[in-house]
Amino acid sequence: MIKDIHTDAESRMHKSVDALHTNFNKIRTGRAHPSILDAVTVDYYGGDVPLNQVASVNVEDARTLTISPWEGSMVPKIEKAIMTADLGLNPASAGSVIRVPMPMLTEETRKGYIKQARSEAENARVAVRNVRRDANGSFKTLLKDKDIGEDDQRQGEEGIQKLTDKYIADIDKALAAKEDDLMKV
Repeated sequence: MIKDIHTDAESRMHKSVDALHTNFNKIRTGRAHPSILDAVTVDYYGGDVPLNQVASVNVEDARTLTISPWEGSMVPKIEKAIMTADLGLNPASAGSVIRVPMPMLTEETRKGYIKQARSEAENARVAVRNVRRDANGSFKTLLKDKDIGEDDQRQGEEGIQKLTDKYIADIDKALAAKEDDLMKV
């Protein structure tokens, strides 16, 4: 039982850190990277489909993404989807290829993105702490039902605390890396 709670808590904490990395990919840096467009969905025959399923997204140079739709009729739909995704990007089509230049980041936008990154990191920390709270609650319930002893409960809670510390450190490390990335000119 204790091992099951520990395993479940670890997988949930890992998912929280993975979600943080996904959210960090949505925060634009000064360089072009295809993951910036991961959140963009395009209307494709009546259904919303991720952009990478209707076109290939490549890095042309450090500041430009190129999007090559698999169907020529998708060019205007893809442009519209990128414009409405609220990423601050202005696509330009050249025939069947769409170029998305990355605008230079000003000091003000960099600070705004850092605030956003810190907020995402704090949300991930809260999620990890919530997992710890749930696991410790499970240990208390097991103790109350007399399924485990006090020593087992204490050991279980100490193990969960070590996991929590590990994942919080991972979050802090990811945040520091993202801040460094955002501050590079």
